[in-house]
Amino acid sequence: MKPKAIFNWSSGKDSALALYKILKEDHFEIISLLTTINKEFQRISMHGVPVPLLEKQAEYLGLNLIKMEIPAEPSMEDYTDIMIRTMNEIQSQGVTHSVFGDIFLEDLRQYREEQLQSIGMQAVFPLWKKNTADLINEFLDLGFKTIVTCVNETYLDKSFAGRIIDRDFIKDLPENVDPCGENGEFHTFTFNGPIFKSPVRFTTGEIVKKTYPKPKLNEGDEEGEYAFWFCDLIPL
Repeated sequence: MKPKAIFNWSSGKDSALALYKILKEDHFEIISLLTTINKEFQRISMHGVPVPLLEKQAEYLGLNLIKMEIPAEPSMEDYTDIMIRTMNEIQSQGVTHSVFGDIFLEDLRQYREEQLQSIGMQAVFPLWKKNTADLINEFLDLGFKTIVTCVNETYLDKSFAGRIIDRDFIKDLPENVDPCGENGEFHTFTFNGPIFKSPVRFTTGEIVKKTYPKPKLNEGDEEGEYAFWFCDLIPL
């Protein structure tokens, strides 16, 4: 009998490729997708994708969906508390593993592993330490389709929001931007590919700028803000 696993689904390309690989390897029984939702706006955190499109993704992937709702600006303590309660409930269903699409962020992996170990679960990273240029090309070669829903203005300008990722998009990225956006440069919504039963239909809406306060990590840090461009996706 295969161990049961939950898949941490962001709606974007790294999640889609990691899910493709984990399903192909067939070492785990994926019982559900788990997605973090902004409770106030009913959108996927950071990606800005509305919940109805997320639900369509889950439907066309043929998987159950668990939505973990968090406040619009949660503290790390709030987030951790909600996450642990959610994972305890998932664990009660016999789930022993949690799958992530992370590629090379060591501190994030350590955080995930420590939180899961505290409740007796294990983390799985199908894309870990893979070359990100190779991953994005593999993603495109497999026939996945994804659109950029959010860009960090520190790295990319407004023109990148709302673009479909293809070879031209990759060529247009500045040298300091990871081709998978692994440093948070951009986020995506994957709407078709080899694991989808049908394409998720949508149209694009406004592209809007939103700012968020920078966290103060040390005493005396100057106040500042992060700016992001979001392309709204409207379900059809």
